[in-house]
Amino acid sequence: VDQTVLANEQVIDGRGWRSGAPVEKREIPGYYLKITQYAEELLEHVHQHLPGWPERVKLMQENWIGKSEGVRFAFPHTIPGSDGKPIGDGRLYVFTTRADTIMGVTFCAVAPEHPLALHAAQANPAVAAFIEECKAGGTTEAELATQDKKGVPTGLTVEHPLTHEPVPVWVGNYVLMNYGDGAVMGVPGHDERDFAFAKKYGIDILQVIHVDGEPHFSYDHWQEWYADKARGVTVNSDNYSGLHHRQAVDAVAKSLAAKGLGEKKTTWRLRDWGISRQRYWGTPIPIIHCDACGSVPVPEKDLPVVLPEDLVPDGSGNPLNKCASFLNVACPQCSKPARRETDTMDTFVDSAWYYMRYCCPDSELAMVDKRNEYWMPMDQYIGGIEHAVLHLLYARFWTKAMRDLGLVTFSEPFRKLFTQGMLLNQSFYREVEGGRTRWFYPGEVEVSYDDKGHPTGAKALADALPVLLGGIEKMSKSLNNVVEPRDIIGKFGADTARVFTMFAGPPDQSAAWSDSGAAGCFRFLTRLWATAQKMAPLLKTAAPDIAGASAGALALRREMHLVLKQVSHDYERLQYNTVVSGAMKMLNALDAATLADTPADAAVRREAMSLLLRSLYPAAPHITHALWAGLGYSAQHGELIDAPWPAVDEAALVTDEIELVLQIAGKMRGAIRVPASADHHAI
Repeated sequence: VDQTVLANEQVIDGRGWRSGAPVEKREIPGYYLKITQYAEELLEHVHQHLPGWPERVKLMQENWIGKSEGVRFAFPHTIPGSDGKPIGDGRLYVFTTRADTIMGVTFCAVAPEHPLALHAAQANPAVAAFIEECKAGGTTEAELATQDKKGVPTGLTVEHPLTHEPVPVWVGNYVLMNYGDGAVMGVPGHDERDFAFAKKYGIDILQVIHVDGEPHFSYDHWQEWYADKARGVTVNSDNYSGLHHRQAVDAVAKSLAAKGLGEKKTTWRLRDWGISRQRYWGTPIPIIHCDACGSVPVPEKDLPVVLPEDLVPDGSGNPLNKCASFLNVACPQCSKPARRETDTMDTFVDSAWYYMRYCCPDSELAMVDKRNEYWMPMDQYIGGIEHAVLHLLYARFWTKAMRDLGLVTFSEPFRKLFTQGMLLNQSFYREVEGGRTRWFYPGEVEVSYDDKGHPTGAKALADALPVLLGGIEKMSKSLNNVVEPRDIIGKFGADTARVFTMFAGPPDQSAAWSDSGAAGCFRFLTRLWATAQKMAPLLKTAAPDIAGASAGALALRREMHLVLKQVSHDYERLQYNTVVSGAMKMLNALDAATLADTPADAAVRREAMSLLLRSLYPAAPHITHALWAGLGYSAQHGELIDAPWPAVDEAALVTDEIELVLQIAGKMRGAIRVPASADHHAI
């Protein structure tokens, strides 16, 4: 449906992350960025240079990079290819971290795209049909881990490298061609996935690991200790019996090396970053294809390659392929007619470094200039957890590449990372022709509700026909369930939009959008404006200090500084929802305070409003700026944007009295106020 290539990370449950259309595996040539060259450094820096990152994000990065130390070795074979020579030079290579279990191998499984599988498919219709079925399967290890494990025998065998016994070769839907060598050794006795596969298809199961004190080995059901390499000792393994994991791995690796069939190796789950996209709106890939010269880079003097801006994507493929003015060029080397590359780069390429360009957007001579060195690395980055192994990994790689090109002097782009939750909203859709899903904007539908306010159905306003409820999902352009800021701003103003977004819930958790919640924040800001207007005449009579303030005024001052202390702490930890609730508490305290009509009490009131406006300013800058100026603070202290963050007056927190709760038999029976200095006897 999309007619474009996706990276593994952009495929969710076998479907494209934007359209939801099923993904099909095909072999298509493309362009890559060699992120694997930085795998070791990317992994090391996760723990050495990212102390301000959430642990779960660091763990996700570590797992995605996926460093594994083990043994890569070959199963010899004599299976001939079309040229009469053995396929793959007569060797089926696998990688394993459990070489200690090599004597328990009872089958090998290869990916559907593996040369041995394709060879078997030529003569075996069942294998050919299975390979076609697998083309619609998952593309990542995470997906394959959850799907039903299926396989078919190829009828081919390879030779066990140590016992020389024949080992049957299967095609498995859980084996990925782009991980390792596209093949795995099957050890059903000590791998849970292989155990289930062997039970399903009647493949032999051998015990070659024993753990003292554990129940008897059962061939009927899996037990967790079968895979225990920390306590396991090899058995039924000829010369390798009686060895612990590390000893056995070393011994097996030594034997395989002596035969020229294997060696110890470190592998990585991380793959080079495929950046080719068959679509219009990405950065052009600066390559020209010439029949005589091959693939030729666009000369530097002709960079950048700029996209035409008058094309219309219509769903029929990349419109650049039909644009003669873009497509047809002369070869930079031989000047013969040639064709410009129409693949464009994955848009993550742009987001990998946009934040640096923000620091120097008008730099004409380079990607970045010295202003970037002033601002970067970034002190605090806020982004969704869904970018943990996409944008964040790419940005880290891109920064290191720029460093090695001499463009920057730092190695990591973001010192601190905060992963915020998402705003959620109801989604609406219809299934339409061609396997597509048509998503509707909230404004395009009429929703029916039950007596408890829960949605029960919806219909499109355009044709009055039903649409389906897609559930509460994160706001995204692809689902058309975004609430446009301009709509909220038009109805309530920008400050309400900001305040409600922050007040919706803890920023690290997701929250559902609520029009009534936005209306509540609008009422709060309206009340703030009204309170300020009512106070304006009183502030003109304020004394220069609070000496002689009444008890009510001192109580108000204590409450304001108590809340300010919490608000200051909440800003530091990015808990903006409690910052807004703190501002609401301040306004409530101001409205409820009983103050005397004296200059000293007016001074307390003036200070209280100053604390409120400065506390709320980052969340609601427009109304607080206007009130700050309107109440005369600008004349005395300058514009609000330049005002210092208010300091908590610890003396204001000291109280002459404290309240003690009275309990009898564990039940609250009242409260008394006593002098703060009272001793036990006096109380």
